Amino acid sequence: MTSKLDSLKKLTQIVADTGDINAIRTLQPVDATTNPSLMLKAASQAEYEQMLEQAVQQSADSFDQASDACDHFAVALGCEILKIIPGRVSTEVDARLSFDRKATLAKARRIIQRYEEAGVTRDRVLIKIASTWEGIQAAAELEKEGIQCNLTLLFSFAQAQACADAGVYLISPFVGRIYDWYKQHEQRDYVGQEDPGVQSVARIYRYFKQHMYETVVMGASFRNVGQIEALAGCDRLTISPALLQQLSEEEGELARSSLLEPGAGEPRVVLGEADFRWSHNEDAMATEKLAEGIRAFAADQIKLERLLGSLT
Repeated sequence: MTSKLDSLKKLTQIVADTGDINAIRTLQPVDATTNPSLMLKAASQAEYEQMLEQAVQQSADSFDQASDACDHFAVALGCEILKIIPGRVSTEVDARLSFDRKATLAKARRIIQRYEEAGVTRDRVLIKIASTWEGIQAAAELEKEGIQCNLTLLFSFAQAQACADAGVYLISPFVGRIYDWYKQHEQRDYVGQEDPGVQSVARIYRYFKQHMYETVVMGASFRNVGQIEALAGCDRLTISPALLQQLSEEEGELARSSLLEPGAGEPRVVLGEADFRWSHNEDAMATEKLAEGIRAFAADQIKLERLLGSLT
């Protein structure tokens, strides 16, 4: 009998959501994504100690050594991951820059420069940026420069619409965090296709396909395998090692989700800044989870900088 993971791979491109090189080597995904939280977790492991020390040494002459050391560590980790996977690695811009378009552009270009200095071409890297208005506009500029982007912390339909019109390469709508919000506020659990996070990703997917956007839809932030199975057939799914392992141990053939089939359709809407901000603001879940996500990633970025600072 085929494992659910093998069955899923026939329908969807699988991306590992981890910075754990050993897990990536075992699970053999096509792509991998990282973020400050995953980097902080990796940095706490003894096997990455040499990589951390090297990052500190490389940033010794930098004006902002802590931030530069984080960039060097992120790129070093990405380079190691790219030795294992055939596809791309996503590396995230500092979340504290989420509302600063110019600073986001500068940081993204610097990360790409670090990769190129390490011998990695930009077509193997995605720059992760929070899906704020400023982040989306920065991504639009980067895409024109041949720097492709992964727009993360995406919770509202307005964010998805703006990303598609900006021509970004890929978006990562968060399933699990949407599920968490509705479970808490509605005081009930959700299973499979009735899950609000699953429904959000499916709606975005249908809209993108209906209007022939090339932007890749990659569901992210899963809490259970039921959510993953309910999105089988989505362009890509980025999944934690624990859930990938569970899928590999469970037998069964998965079918393409009926939620992804074309429906009545929605008219295309191009949002200007004011319309985007209003539409996003009208979604209480999205505004709360975006702000919470940015704060959490920023906090882990600071912790990582302090860890690297302790090595100087």
